[in-house]
Amino acid sequence: APVLISILLGASFSRYQVEENVEHLLAPTHSLAKIERNLVDSLFPVNRSKHRLYSDLQTPGRYGRVIITSFRKANMLDQHHTDLILKLHSAVTRIQVQRPGFNYTFAHICILNNDKTCIVDDIVHVLEELKAARSSNRTNFAITYPITHLKDGREVYNGHQLGGVTVHSKDRVKSAEAIQLTYYLQAINSLNDMVAEKWESIFCDTVELFQKSNRKVKMYPFTSSSLKEDFQKTSRVSERYLITSLVLVVTLAILCCSMQDCVRSKPWLGLLGLLTVTLATLTAAGIINLTGGKYNSTFLGIPFVMLGHGLYGTFEMLSSWRKTREDQHVKERTAAVFADSMLSFSLTTAMYLVTFGIGASPFTNIEAARIFCCNSCIAIFFNYLYVLSFYGSSLVFTGYIENNYQHSIFCRKVPKPEVLQEKPAWYRFLLTAKFSEDTDDSEETNTYESHLLVWFLKRYYCDWITNTYVKPFVVLFYLVYISFALMGYLQVSEGSELSNIVATATRTIEYTTAQQKYFSNYSPVIGFYIYESIEYWNTSVQEDVLEYTKGFVRISWFESYLNYLRKLNISTGLPKKNFTDMLRNSFLKTPQFAHFSEDIIFSKKYNNEVDVVASRMFLVAKTMETKREELYDLLETLRKLSLTSKVKFIVFNPSFVYMDRYASSVGAPLQNSCISALFLLFFSAFLVADSLINVWLTLTVASVEFGVIGFMTLWKVELDCISVLCLIYGINYTIDNCAPLLSTFVLGKEFTRTKWVKNALEVHGVAILQSYLCYIVGLIPLAAVPSNLTRTLFRCLFLIALVTFFHCFAILPVILTFLPPSKKKRKEKKNPENREEIECVEMVDMDSTRVVDQITTV
Repeated sequence: APVLISILLGASFSRYQVEENVEHLLAPTHSLAKIERNLVDSLFPVNRSKHRLYSDLQTPGRYGRVIITSFRKANMLDQHHTDLILKLHSAVTRIQVQRPGFNYTFAHICILNNDKTCIVDDIVHVLEELKAARSSNRTNFAITYPITHLKDGREVYNGHQLGGVTVHSKDRVKSAEAIQLTYYLQAINSLNDMVAEKWESIFCDTVELFQKSNRKVKMYPFTSSSLKEDFQKTSRVSERYLITSLVLVVTLAILCCSMQDCVRSKPWLGLLGLLTVTLATLTAAGIINLTGGKYNSTFLGIPFVMLGHGLYGTFEMLSSWRKTREDQHVKERTAAVFADSMLSFSLTTAMYLVTFGIGASPFTNIEAARIFCCNSCIAIFFNYLYVLSFYGSSLVFTGYIENNYQHSIFCRKVPKPEVLQEKPAWYRFLLTAKFSEDTDDSEETNTYESHLLVWFLKRYYCDWITNTYVKPFVVLFYLVYISFALMGYLQVSEGSELSNIVATATRTIEYTTAQQKYFSNYSPVIGFYIYESIEYWNTSVQEDVLEYTKGFVRISWFESYLNYLRKLNISTGLPKKNFTDMLRNSFLKTPQFAHFSEDIIFSKKYNNEVDVVASRMFLVAKTMETKREELYDLLETLRKLSLTSKVKFIVFNPSFVYMDRYASSVGAPLQNSCISALFLLFFSAFLVADSLINVWLTLTVASVEFGVIGFMTLWKVELDCISVLCLIYGINYTIDNCAPLLSTFVLGKEFTRTKWVKNALEVHGVAILQSYLCYIVGLIPLAAVPSNLTRTLFRCLFLIALVTFFHCFAILPVILTFLPPSKKKRKEKKNPENREEIECVEMVDMDSTRVVDQITTV
């Protein structure tokens, strides 16, 4: 049934859809910046913003962008490079997008000016004037930075168009190491958007082809589609690495379940355990696809979540099988396995469902995290059902094979030792097995002790880790671990950079690196929108507005605008009605201020009185670093200022959509999952046999999570969507591995703490070690994937596995030997007078392969 269900549901995944809206996935769902963007769009539509394309304004839209620089840090404003850039500009404007019946050029899809010509970056006009000045041998032409003057008298901001600038006195540009050009496109309908998207693709090809013929310069193209393409590119570049990972895990899972005894070896169960996990993951993928879900690159982490949980459950069942008596019927052995292992597996599965279920709830503000948690919940639920059914049935089949003394791989009946003696050496090697009849009753032997991992733990490791001379070094090592973890924990930083989730060696990474290198002196242009009618002619109001923008590099037209208002008001002394009429007429007629009409909204009242209902300006913050936190602090400062100011205003830049409330949004799933996990542990403390189990489990989870957060910071992993999802998984992974150990130890009676530590390791250590080895081997190929997303995934998951393994096999075995619970207090008093002898006769069904009569005195 599980196989059929997986095939039916998984078949739909062959036509899966890819989520193309990166903002929908990675930007906080409930974001104030999105509301502010809607307000800005309603006041100043994009078609009214054509004169102020400083950066991206209120919406990125469709665009093509390129940074041109030189390998030798040459001056990009010299004659050679100026001609080269203008030649590139000419080639870009001649790009054609072929559609049936028409060829679209840049002139057909560009944003138009008032005179119906394409708007291009002001730096193009500067370069053209510079070229004309050189042609006419004029030496008085000067470019100033970050504001310069054009021939028509306009003042333009070039802080985001000139990079690596060296200036003379009075801000005159001496040289510039980089120049950035941007081409904005219309996307007003589906056809226009499709043509613009195709134009962006040809734009990148044109730039790359142009660079091949001009190898002395380096060009970094970037478009509005680059982030989406590079985000999904991770899935494509990961394919062969994931296949390698699968092959390695299959190989090691088979080896971990194998032993020299050909009857008791269980290689097929290792393979079938991995198949169980695969079927559950495929089923979940099919369900998500059928319910309208879309695939994205964050789903690459789900197989590794399933690998850690699913394989440990199957290996724990196999470990329980080894503890059963071989002379029992298969049904009885299977029942013992389920009774021994499925209770803990059910509890850990419930913990997975609770923690990931909280992450899949509407409380999660990052859509990518919510979808990931939802898919993980479905996969884990089906994995639990498939372990009960599919893997349980597989265990029964192999049990019958073992009871019949059949070969574990070839299913051939293994001959008796006396028959094997007549066979060749290679034949005897392949069919080596130990018959129960060969063992004397006086010998205390376990046929499964010949398994390498069982033998290693029981004969060597358990005695070594509990040695009195080893314990101080383990405690010292733990103190070092806590010290380094604390050092990293105090340096945790938030990773809201979108380049952290894309493939490396892509346009996004190269462009972002060049952007930060050459254009870090000024932040992105921030829109300052006043959305109320204020007394612009009032000097005190003008001073208030200037005060709110203090600390910024203001685009000079704003100060000129306010000075113009003052002069106009002083020279005329007109009342409000006449003042606004003259203001509007002056803007429309004066060349220097003609473009202001795009930045002020006039409205007419019923008595023909003209009023100003909204206005905007653009501010640029002076920054010396490119850290995301700096811009985030700037956003929060301006937000607080808008709440206390006398003037109603909002600030906006498209990057604010990704940064707004990112810290609280990205940490919320982890916080909610931790709270739910602690609540579940606290509540279950009243249900378990001993509440100390949950106390130790809580302390262990806290220690592991603290260490993982600290060490991932030292490993240059920031707290972002991917790392938070890994930390949620880390809670469950720790409980998965540590809960059986702690339960066996705490519930043990009589003997000493050391004895029960050894017993816990012998019982559960092999399953932990097997799943850990398979998990690490599966992770190793992930480290080679050329993607920042998989780099974060690998480092976090590797640290979780390593730190948990360190706690299971070193910290807990040592600390539990000298901390509560005390075993001496748990000795049950035996009353020799009340002892009773009972003869028990155990009979096995006749349909079994062997019949055993046992008479035992109790």
